[in-house]
Amino acid sequence: MLDEAKARTGAFQTRLAEAGIEVAIVTDESSIAYLAGFWGYLGVEFGRPTFLVLRPEAAPIVVTPLMESEMVDAMTWVADVRPWEDAGDRRWEPVLAQALGPHAPRTIGVEAHLLPAVVRQYLDERFPDAALRDVSPLLGAMRAIKSPGEIAVMRQAGRIAAAMMDAAKTAMGAGVPEYEVALAVVAAGTRTAAGFLTDRGWEAFVSPMIHNLQILQSGRDTAMVHRRASVKPLAPGDPVYLCFCNMLEFKHYRLGFDRQFFIGEVGDEAARVQQAAVAAQQAALSVLRAGVRAEEVAAAANEVYRASGFASGYRTGRSIGVAYLEAPELKEGDRTVLRPGMTFAVDGGVTVAGRLGGRIGDSVVVTKDGFEYLTNYPRELTVL
Repeated sequence: MLDEAKARTGAFQTRLAEAGIEVAIVTDESSIAYLAGFWGYLGVEFGRPTFLVLRPEAAPIVVTPLMESEMVDAMTWVADVRPWEDAGDRRWEPVLAQALGPHAPRTIGVEAHLLPAVVRQYLDERFPDAALRDVSPLLGAMRAIKSPGEIAVMRQAGRIAAAMMDAAKTAMGAGVPEYEVALAVVAAGTRTAAGFLTDRGWEAFVSPMIHNLQILQSGRDTAMVHRRASVKPLAPGDPVYLCFCNMLEFKHYRLGFDRQFFIGEVGDEAARVQQAAVAAQQAALSVLRAGVRAEEVAAAANEVYRASGFASGYRTGRSIGVAYLEAPELKEGDRTVLRPGMTFAVDGGVTVAGRLGGRIGDSVVVTKDGFEYLTNYPRELTVL
């Protein structure tokens, strides 16, 4: 993984040179993981930034909080790791200034939509004459096409996903609280992820823990797409929807995966809604291949929704990788031509407001002639 990250950094530096950008300051955790091979586990932004400073012709520099620096140094291939402290002349501002050098750059590359406000304010005040250039398109074009090594990791994540969903199915039953299903998901995913890891080298810093709040709804609440697991008990006839999109992460690669089940029985309307969602997803996948435009995939799903008497209120799919949402997206107006190696979460979803919903989602990789599933799990209507 670190060899790939180093090679990607070199390729990105070449793109910076071609774009005439003197220095890039990368601050997004996912981008830093993609290029430098490390990430933190805190998962919140509260004015404690980490930076990857890149010049086209110079060795990279990492600037990170002192309390993270030992872990960062052990995880990354970057040799120059500079810690900053919370007070005094070793705060992040002077340490970053030193990394940028004595001469004010004329052009600074940043990920414009991901730049923390405190960093933007610092750059505006310290380098008022510098042009801030958005490097997101340069980096996004690289991240869109996954290497064989990346796809192999994402396939492992798909196997973790299947174990999580199997555990959910086993835990479900009338009278079982939603949170018990969520606990079973976390335990199964963590144990499966642990089986892919060692306690040596870079992998020693990869946690197998499946975390974040489980998206799970049952009964009428399946109309609420992102409600979290609660103490509510499952009831006979309930649809139960699980989404792993905010939980399914392995070695910093994130997949999308959704399934819906029914407890004991399924009503006619609920069955029709769920079958429409599955049909829309499969219609989208039937046209997904290299050479088609992203919006064409969404159009195929939308046609199924219309024919079934439903409307689609959101995109059909999103690019996935080291972030939960990358570019391009499978939606109306996105004319990106798909290429082999792109990876997507492809969804089918129907909501009947206030009553119920039908959902399904899988992660796939685009091939020359079609696609391959990264999450391979039954897709038919399932009554437990």
